[in-house]
Amino acid sequence: MSYGEQAVGLAFNPSGDPQVKRIKELYAEIIDICNDNRLPSGILPERERLWSIAIKEAQGAQMWAVKAATWRD
Repeated sequence: MSYGEQAVGLAFNPSGDPQVKRIKELYAEIIDICNDNRLPSGILPERERLWSIAIKEAQGAQMWAVKAATWRD
């Protein structure tokens, strides 16, 4: 699994909901892009911090999106 797939818990989808799977796949891709950009050696510390914040915020957004997709009245 990629870093992004692990970060969003792609393997965890007990209901097998296809919308949850798609949401997690898309956010995993975003997180992988951010992670790939924060890893190069010699990157400015502030840029690395900003990529890390973007990852954290994407994880939060993914969790809220899954919550919305699985909300039952």
